[in-house]
Parts: sequence; structure tokens; C-alpha cells
Amino acid sequence: MPGLLRNISILKRCSNLYRGDRLKEIPINPHHCTYVLTICHHPGISQEELAKHICIDKSGVARHLAVLEEQGYVKRIPSEKDKRCLLVYPTSMMEEILPKVRQATRDWNAYLAEGLSEEELELFRSLLQRVTDRAKNYADRREETDAL
Repeated sequence: MPGLLRNISILKRCSNLYRGDRLKEIPINPHHCTYVLTICHHPGISQEELAKHICIDKSGVARHLAVLEEQGYVKRIPSEKDKRCLLVYPTSMMEEILPKVRQATRDWNAYLAEGLSEEELELFRSLLQRVTDRAKNYADRREETDAL
């Protein structure tokens, strides 16, 4: 599978370039688009669940959330069940930019899929999902091992 990771990495970097260009009027980093989409879809998600959902280490998520909180896009509130656990909620500012982030994401996906038949696109999605599931399986097993 030579080049698989290289190609995925290029896709990610180009995606951030596209989002940066499309969302210039929004003062957030293109890397934060994943946070916007996830937090708005799962308001009240814990930082730990967010880290697992987007496959970023907990300290990285905490740093990104600190920036988003400082800019007024999220609120982090201690859980009533466990005060050590912070729950993340979108603010009205984040909800305001959500439609633009969603549209930029849809447009990028459409751009990438241009020229592919429905069959090719479905096969690509299926194969990519299988590879992603395998990668997440590794991350989950690693996390379980670290917890021991």
C-alpha cells in the first residue's frame, strides 16, 4: 500500500487549505472545523469523548478547546456527576458559523467526488470506511492498553 498515508495526509492538508480559503471571514483555524461540526452535533460531549471521536490526543483537544473558548465559540462546564470531567457546549457564536462550515465541507466533498461515478464513489466510501475502522480499532486497543 505505498502512498496510502501520503495521499491521506495530502487530502487533509488540501482540505484545510480549502476551508481556510472558503471561511476567511470566520476567525477560526481550519483545523477547528472538525470541532465545530462535532460539538454542534453532540452538545455536552465530554472532552474525553470528543478526543476519542475525532482521534486526537486529550491534551491536543484541551489546547484547541482553550482557543475556541477564549474566542467565545465554546463553553466548558464541569459535569455534575464528575467535576473532573468537562462537558463542551457550543455557544451561539459557534452555532452561527455552523451552516458556513457545513456548506464548505459539502462543497469540498463535491469537488473531490467530481468525475467519479456513483459506483466508484460508493466503493471508495466503503473501502475508506474499512480502513478507517481498522485505524480506530488500533487506537482503541492502544487506549485500553494505556489504561492498564
